[in-house]
Amino acid sequence: MKKKLKIATVFSGIGAPEQALNKLNVDYDIVFACDNDEIELKETLDEIKENFKKSEYKDIKKYVNDLYSNTKKPKYVKQAYFANYDIDENRWYPDIRFLDGKQYKDKVDLYIGGSPCQSFSIIGKRGGLEDTRGTLFYEYARLIKEIQPKAFIYENVPGMLMHDKGNTWKIIKDVFESLGYNVKYQILNSKDYGIPQDRRRLFVVGIKDKNVEFEFPKPKKLNKTMFDYLEKKVETKHYLGKKGFEFVTNPKYKNRARVNKDIIQTEKANQQFNWNGDFVFEEYDKVKNNKEILDRAYVGIFEGKKGVIRQLSYRECMRLMGFSDKYKIVVPNVPAYRQAGNSIVVNVMEEVLKELFKVVKF
Repeated sequence: MKKKLKIATVFSGIGAPEQALNKLNVDYDIVFACDNDEIELKETLDEIKENFKKSEYKDIKKYVNDLYSNTKKPKYVKQAYFANYDIDENRWYPDIRFLDGKQYKDKVDLYIGGSPCQSFSIIGKRGGLEDTRGTLFYEYARLIKEIQPKAFIYENVPGMLMHDKGNTWKIIKDVFESLGYNVKYQILNSKDYGIPQDRRRLFVVGIKDKNVEFEFPKPKKLNKTMFDYLEKKVETKHYLGKKGFEFVTNPKYKNRARVNKDIIQTEKANQQFNWNGDFVFEEYDKVKNNKEILDRAYVGIFEGKKGVIRQLSYRECMRLMGFSDKYKIVVPNVPAYRQAGNSIVVNVMEEVLKELFKVVKF
């Protein structure tokens, strides 16, 4: 019987790697997943550790879980993740700083995540793991050291390569290599892998077996446009009034909002709000018999044609991140958009995994 791939993710979001594995028909088990739902605790790391010692708790994981629960803030990422993947409370962590990787040593095949690109306030001269203390990258790398996965994939913004005049990337690369991994990295653009979105991201692949040579996937010809991902019918709430129509069609704001482009700009956390992102123009003849739309939408002129303009729906945004329609959208409007914009494009992850599976025996 063929073994299932054992995966673990941190900064897990809504599960782009899991979606990619689903598309590749790869059976997998989630060893653990971790995300803090963008919730910041009031206590510092040292304060949490000290307060835990004084508490009646015996398990710091339970203690930290309760700290997050006591914030009373909605856990939308966790809600979305649990609705779509085989996961339970024992395998879910809200804070990477308190995730003990030693219990998972040699139990993970593939480890995936991408820490926020913070400024490294104290940087030593060795470029080793200890030089990254105080950053979430340190926690990501610490788990590699403790877990010893066969391979890891790290994703981040391209600016990481230039951050602090390249010093940040030098340290990160040195750390990965010091942990015993053969490291390759490349900036990949979603529009080169089947998704009409101009989204450049840094991908780092580390393989424990140094005899293995990994190559990143070659770009493909794009044969789809944004229009191939649109729903036939969207909720009326997505249509813009006069102020929104005039804003998104104003050339002055073309870097914030664009209308009817074949390739969309990078989806982001605040897309579709304050008229950020890509929008769809529909000619008047298409909506003239829809009183509900006309009661809400402003009818104006765009490129010489009369019509209305609407946001991309959150399902369309998910599609343009490579998510299948089988993916359940179970959170409200704002967090649904935010989750799409913060995710990894599934198609790019899929192509990276294809190349990884060619050279690594999991």
